[in-house]
Amino acid sequence: MTAPTRSGGPISTGCVLAVDVGGTTMKGSLFDEDGRIRHTVVVPSRADADRDPVDAVRALCRRLRDDALALDAPPVGIAVVTPGIVDEAAGIVRYASNIRFRDVPLRALVRDDLGLPVAIGHDARAAGVAEAVAGAARGLDNFLLLPLGTGIAATVVVHGEPVPGATSSAGEVGHMPVYPGGEPCPCGQRGCLEVYASAGGLARRYARLGGTPELDSRAIAAATATDPLARSVWDTATHALGTALATLTLTLDPARIVLGGGLAEAGPQLFDPVRDALRSALAWRAAPEVLPSAFGAVAAQVGAAVLARRAAGLAVPEGWAAPVSEPVAG
Repeated sequence: MTAPTRSGGPISTGCVLAVDVGGTTMKGSLFDEDGRIRHTVVVPSRADADRDPVDAVRALCRRLRDDALALDAPPVGIAVVTPGIVDEAAGIVRYASNIRFRDVPLRALVRDDLGLPVAIGHDARAAGVAEAVAGAARGLDNFLLLPLGTGIAATVVVHGEPVPGATSSAGEVGHMPVYPGGEPCPCGQRGCLEVYASAGGLARRYARLGGTPELDSRAIAAATATDPLARSVWDTATHALGTALATLTLTLDPARIVLGGGLAEAGPQLFDPVRDALRSALAWRAAPEVLPSAFGAVAAQVGAAVLARRAAGLAVPEGWAAPVSEPVAG
């Protein structure tokens, strides 16, 4: 990315920084007072053997702060969200295998580096915060958000608050067994939802059953009309997801279920069979609405920006950072 440039006076007061640490890339953005992204930096998150992955995150935070100052937009707070087991209250990432974090006091490290108020959060729970403030769950106190990406984690919102759980690991629904005794999962269990219905799992399963290894989930979705294996893998994925949503519905009684991540971009091809499977698994009660995320791939970043504003003591009005145009339900 090219260096930022200045044009005129400050972008605004009340700017915040938001960093989303993923399994393959880290994305950092500068949000202005109105919740609009003014600058973004994307770097690889897979650190090589000679570089500490924690140093890579800290370096991105410093770079983003410096870019904001160059744009005459001094930030008032920052939030970093990661996958894994995240203790938000303590500001510690307890464990995140994809980014090689274990017991990392990330809030203290970033605060020492930047001298700003810092929030640390879980990426899926942050995405849920974004949807609650200005997205597909706006105005709801009880809902679920499932980003369908490399893996599957859920944001469980009850009485308006994301639920972290007793060990800060609530929402690991990707490891819910949907086919007991089924195919092995890297976690050590068998039949996990993530094996069948995550974007990464779907592509791996297609290749393992004899399909072209290079095809990702989008390509597999596009091939379902002509490729019987793609059709079979896709049907298994949507049925597994609908079954899991039925279990979550009976357990938590959400007013709405929001699906995000790359797989949700398939639109009606995903949503129609998932809704059908959910309805068919619920004999005595109505199924909740199942809608696409309003923010898509940037939901976790928007949620991180909300957390950063709160850490800085700034208000977050309802609708802050809302998408310019609302998505149409699949």
